[in-house]
Amino acid sequence: MYKLSKQKILRKNREFQSVYRYGKSYANRYMVLYVLSVKEPQSKVGFAAGKRLGNAVTRNRLKRLLRETYRLNQNQLKMKHNLLLVGRKAATTVKCAVVERAFKDLCKKARILE
Repeated sequence: MYKLSKQKILRKNREFQSVYRYGKSYANRYMVLYVLSVKEPQSKVGFAAGKRLGNAVTRNRLKRLLRETYRLNQNQLKMKHNLLLVGRKAATTVKCAVVERAFKDLCKKARILE
């Protein structure tokens, strides 16, 4: 099943900050992926888009693309990692397939793809 449950999403500011501060980053043209190994068996993921990417509509569309990309590929990822996906300006104008390919490339680089 490809459901992204609410328990798997980073919500608190300190969760975001710990992944951002202590996680290893991998970047390409479309996004930055922060990976932090954790002891809990459940992985969590967060999605972010900075204000300089555009208005709220653009930022929300980008976060929807990132969420959908993660949702479709979450079963292929190794557990015990908290992830933070930060969208970049180039990702605001492309289709979901391009973002998905970029996400898979970053996961391979981070060695979290099974």
